[in-house]
Amino acid sequence: MAEDKTNVMRLLEQADIPYVPHGYAHGKEHVDGVTVASILGLDPQRVFKTLVTRGASGGFCVFVIPADGTLDLKKAARAAGEKHVEMIHVNEINKVTGYVRGGCSPVGMKKAYPTFVEETAQLWDTILVSAGRIGAQVELASDDLLTMCSGTYADLTV
Repeated sequence: MAEDKTNVMRLLEQADIPYVPHGYAHGKEHVDGVTVASILGLDPQRVFKTLVTRGASGGFCVFVIPADGTLDLKKAARAAGEKHVEMIHVNEINKVTGYVRGGCSPVGMKKAYPTFVEETAQLWDTILVSAGRIGAQVELASDDLLTMCSGTYADLTV
């Protein structure tokens, strides 16, 4: 099992944050969060995706929202204290975060970016986020995720 651990899992263990790993089968193509939720037999409101934006200031921000949700860019900008934000291009994901599309986790990015988690995460005892690679998720308390990311809850979705 040790060889199946991701950097995200190691970081959670170092911080003494409890988590449950979840794996899922996948092909070579990108798997969206709704599909991941379906494969795991979970409500897509409990499985969260990680989105990265660039603000008007040029800085990056991370938004963690339910898999079936849509990021409201105006709400996101307001939460981040930016005039506006825009999604980064898919080709920038690895360079900015260290992760690949479909495996981007709010935990353990190359740099610590301001992170905002959709406030509905608090409705669940635990939520799931990417464990840092396609085919792996971690289940943890949303407050623990905020601790790991120095994050903030916010109203972020349409």
